[in-house]
Amino acid sequence: MRKIFALIVAAVSVGVCYYCMHCAPQKARFDLAGTVNVPQRLLQLAQADNNACAIIVKNEADVPVAIKRVVNPKFPLAFSMGEGDLLTESVEGGLKLEVQINSHGQLGIIKEGDVFGSVDGFVTANAQDIVVEADKTLGKVQLAKNVKGNFFRTAAR
Repeated sequence: MRKIFALIVAAVSVGVCYYCMHCAPQKARFDLAGTVNVPQRLLQLAQADNNACAIIVKNEADVPVAIKRVVNPKFPLAFSMGEGDLLTESVEGGLKLEVQINSHGQLGIIKEGDVFGSVDGFVTANAQDIVVEADKTLGKVQLAKNVKGNFFRTAAR
């Protein structure tokens, strides 16, 4: 009786070990994480009320494959994107990562006052610790008003 019980326990143990080894969770096919930084000169513009920060992932053909939006972002902004953010089934090859910060909500259309940027080169579908610099804008960045010693005012004297 003891031998049969020991044999059953051994068989169950082997079965559990086999199941755990072959059914271990697989690495996700899409899992990005990183930080969006905005330089001090554009911070007030980027953090204005009702702004949205869109993190856009495109494939090598510039077709969007994933989008994540954050309303009223504060920078630096930590982000993570998973399979729930995907727009397509296929995520192959190198990926481009772009950021658009605006209040009009239209992606792909850069208007005056929008802040945007991108990662140089390509990232992989499971890249971590990505740093995106949103350091570009269209239009003129205004100097702060009522600042003593304004360089442009004093340089003309």
